[in-house]
Amino acid sequence: MNILGISAFYHDSAATITQDGKIIAAAQEERFTRKKHDPGFPSNAIKFCLEYSGLELKDLDAIVFYDKPLLKFERLLETYYAFAPKGLRSFITSIPVWIKEKMFLKRLIHEELEQIGTYDKKKTKLLFPEHHLSHAASAYYPSPYEESAILTVDGVGEWATVSICHGQKGQIKILKEMRFPHSLGLLYSAFTYFLGFRVNSGEYKLMGLAPYGNPLSPDIAKYVDIIKKDLISIKEDGSVWLNQDFFDYATGLKMVNEPKWEALFGFKTRKPEDELEQHHCNLGLAIQQITEDVVVLMAQEAKRLTGSENICLAGGVALNCVSNGKLQKSGVFKNVFIQPAAGDAGGALGAALAVNYIYFKQERVIDYKMDAMKGSYLGPTISDLEVELMSKKYKANYQYFENFDDLAAETAKLISQENVIGWVQGKMEFGPRALGARSILGDPRSAEMQKKLNLKIKYRESFRPFAPSVLAEDVSQFFDYDGISPYMLLVHPVAEAIKKTLPEGYDDMNLRDKLYHLRSDLPSITHIDFSARIQTVHSDTNPRYYKMIEEFKKLTGMGVVVNTSFNVRGEPIVMTPNDAYRCFMRTEMDYLVVGNFLFSKKDQPEWQGTDNWKEEFVLD
Repeated sequence: MNILGISAFYHDSAATITQDGKIIAAAQEERFTRKKHDPGFPSNAIKFCLEYSGLELKDLDAIVFYDKPLLKFERLLETYYAFAPKGLRSFITSIPVWIKEKMFLKRLIHEELEQIGTYDKKKTKLLFPEHHLSHAASAYYPSPYEESAILTVDGVGEWATVSICHGQKGQIKILKEMRFPHSLGLLYSAFTYFLGFRVNSGEYKLMGLAPYGNPLSPDIAKYVDIIKKDLISIKEDGSVWLNQDFFDYATGLKMVNEPKWEALFGFKTRKPEDELEQHHCNLGLAIQQITEDVVVLMAQEAKRLTGSENICLAGGVALNCVSNGKLQKSGVFKNVFIQPAAGDAGGALGAALAVNYIYFKQERVIDYKMDAMKGSYLGPTISDLEVELMSKKYKANYQYFENFDDLAAETAKLISQENVIGWVQGKMEFGPRALGARSILGDPRSAEMQKKLNLKIKYRESFRPFAPSVLAEDVSQFFDYDGISPYMLLVHPVAEAIKKTLPEGYDDMNLRDKLYHLRSDLPSITHIDFSARIQTVHSDTNPRYYKMIEEFKKLTGMGVVVNTSFNVRGEPIVMTPNDAYRCFMRTEMDYLVVGNFLFSKKDQPEWQGTDNWKEEFVLD
């Protein structure tokens, strides 16, 4: 049973292929086109998935799109009608696009696929599961649970903004939904916008900013009270009601009514490059706390409805690693699984799996020891030939290692000497996190590494934290956590044993002073509140990355390194050796490791590229 899943036309377009429920390949279109969050039809991703699986379009049993466009159109029309006469400008902007393109999505999909290959439209079914069913399926079917509660939380699908489902015996039953315009995801995006970050892109920045809020400040309680009094009503089951007098996303061209928000909170909407002040941080902490509380309430309702000990999470809000960590710590569920591509990209995978198990009624086979995502290493791989061709193109100098173990030891040594390493190995990750296949690596013991990575490599805001990759068996040595977190989707505190004492008045320090105060023995991965976004590294899913960290442990006694995505600000994560070398040469990275090839910056010819990444990529 060969099924192609597709997500497209909103953001993070992607494609995936499953065979009898087994995930064969998956990739996001942005990695091929180099346009971050590319919403276009994922032609390149589809071609890769077909090539990797050895299939042609004519071999497919079904092609599945991740939501129902006509239901979404219905929601738009009903919303404009309900809010009339408000929303005329938005109506005039969006409805012609729908009538011209999205209303005829079947035809558009067929036309795009015909550019790739031929197939029998009568034999190969074109199917459209609902958006939140795609999310739910993306989490439940790859999970190691036979039975599980499923919670999906995002901005909005067709109508649903939250759904609680029960996965059991290979089937998914929808138990409860929250509907547009009331949405936890859109609430969080509204604060993302107000605090000067880009919607559908900058939410993770807001999550990273929140810990800079002063928990002792009376402003936190004041902001929480304002939000709960004027913007949102929270019910016992975690459902929320949003006061639409303050929001413009339903029928407007912006997220919020700016004059009303500015009057409410007492300061102006922050512009993207404006200085971050303490009130921005405090408001970020307030909305993060509310989000965490609401997610736990939703999970408690899922527990009440299902009685399950397991929960699976998907949807954009499931990428909020801090709330995931709080949910796990709450003990509402014994086991938590989060889809690593929890956003719209993962909808392509969920759509394919939903059709495989629900429409075609295929039998589900579960590996109870681990999930079926294969470490999320599901994208294109690299070959020695590609690296050699890239080297000839740029006249790049390299050292080739016949034995990878020798290269792992050399890389570990270079990291221990505070060099920054670009690291490209094997299959590319599926989802927004770099997990040791397309990563930039550094020494977590270095007091300067966070600053260096942010300002000289990533060229981004200095407050942004970095994640640790830790050998799975060593996680409890460094963190207040003894489970697994292979997808970097859980935040937990660092262990007491490695914490350093804070100076008096620490909470009253400004952002910059807090940022560069040494908080632990691993300062470059310890966030301002002593937390870390953990990735546990496993030898069975990424043996090369595991081996390199093992070598670092032999040198330093610490089986943990700094891991951030291999890209600059505004650029998608690199995919090919060519992408990696260009990024390497246009930043202040010290070394590049691609497969068994090691490139030293000092040995490279002067970069001849005249392009400027700051102009090439739209800042995110």
